[in-house]
Amino acid sequence: MSDLLSRLQQLQSRFTWDLKQEDADLNNLCTRLQDHIELRLGDRGAVAYTYSLLAYVSFLQERRQEAASLLSQSEKTTRECYGVDSERRLIVTYGDLAWLKYHTGDYTQSQSYCQMVDDILLKYPTGSSTDLHPEVYGEKGWTYLKFLKSYYHKAIDCFRKALELQSDDSEWNAGCAIALYRTEPRVLETLQEAEESPAIKQLRRALEVNPDDCVLLSMLALKLFAYQKHQEADGLVETALKVDPDNPHVMRYVGKYLRIQGEDQRSIDLLKRALRRTSQSAFLHHQLAMCYKKMINAEYTTQPVNKHKVRQLRRPCIRHLDDAVRIKPTFVLAIGDLALMYAENKNLPRAEELFQQGLLHLSETDVTICQVFHLRYGDFHLYHRRQEAEAVAHYKKGLTLTPRTYEWKQCAKKLKRIAERRLSGGQDDAGAYGLLGLVARAEGDGRAAAELYEKALDCGEDRDDFLSALVELRLELQ
Repeated sequence: MSDLLSRLQQLQSRFTWDLKQEDADLNNLCTRLQDHIELRLGDRGAVAYTYSLLAYVSFLQERRQEAASLLSQSEKTTRECYGVDSERRLIVTYGDLAWLKYHTGDYTQSQSYCQMVDDILLKYPTGSSTDLHPEVYGEKGWTYLKFLKSYYHKAIDCFRKALELQSDDSEWNAGCAIALYRTEPRVLETLQEAEESPAIKQLRRALEVNPDDCVLLSMLALKLFAYQKHQEADGLVETALKVDPDNPHVMRYVGKYLRIQGEDQRSIDLLKRALRRTSQSAFLHHQLAMCYKKMINAEYTTQPVNKHKVRQLRRPCIRHLDDAVRIKPTFVLAIGDLALMYAENKNLPRAEELFQQGLLHLSETDVTICQVFHLRYGDFHLYHRRQEAEAVAHYKKGLTLTPRTYEWKQCAKKLKRIAERRLSGGQDDAGAYGLLGLVARAEGDGRAAAELYEKALDCGEDRDDFLSALVELRLELQ
């Protein structure tokens, strides 16, 4: 058995790709993969990959018979899609089957699948023992992309390696574009029309290869909107809705685009239509909630505020956020939004409970989402708990994270406002000067920061953190 295990460990398989199940929300992943299969989403090979990944998830959930059936379905779908060109696309599937048979104690069948992989590798050799076939890089990329957000950068590396070998493949180009789209900051620090982001460049490249991919069209529209290229973005949205109007992924991105543009009701109608096709989408529920939240904010800009209408809008907003968090308990962005909604509804214990839930998942969350969460938690302490010290602590955490998103700037703005209010009575306040120094340093004004830390120390408080920051700044300024 040791020889078989040694051979298995050399296979390209989800069982050897270090997919950490303890970090993943397997129930939510299972639901999403089942939706992808039922709706036949993605390129022609995508459904086969989805069967294989769902099989691995089923194995992790100790449903081994179901996993075997799904892998058989993956093999069948691959052969139907690619015919005589199927073999290299079955390397990973056979690797998964070899591992699955090993875990069920069927060592003869496990050996047989190992031999099938060896036969394919002998028939289609690569340049060296460390090189993989583009089909393997591609399937590995899709697995990383779908399994866990923290694996997105691994997905990009895999797709790029696949593209080095097959630069015109539509699947690898699309996968790379989607991964780059998801990893780029939600709000760029600087928007220069002449310099497009890597995600935009790759989305354009993917659409050169496959102009009819309406999901990519709608994603590109969202990216272009940030670059003020509204006319081109509008055209892409209209094309996507015309060519593939019933694709729920098209509807989700276009719905988000319409909300950003201010067409809230049109966005709500589209997102609700998408939700009828895939009701267990945390993303769609969150986007719908954001439409209602935007309408609530609009009500607060009118005088007098229609409190009855605000209460009416808050109900569906909370309902959809509740659904998003129920479907995906690790959805930190939705958790923070929901917590603040409960706070505005005067349910502070439930809000605090949600913020604590969000804190548990911050370590596995994108840094820009962490900024949003700390801003939300700071606002909760400042405006609902009247706990300024706790609010400052969260704004400071948001400020220490990069890049300079809208939320980063809001954290800086609120820290300044708190510090300036403390100093407005004419009294020196070491803590207030320290906050202003922290903000100045974060904004890149080292000289102003040093002067502010000096003022903080002149107030007579013995603060090691202020002194340490001042010494570091003086060294930087030399």
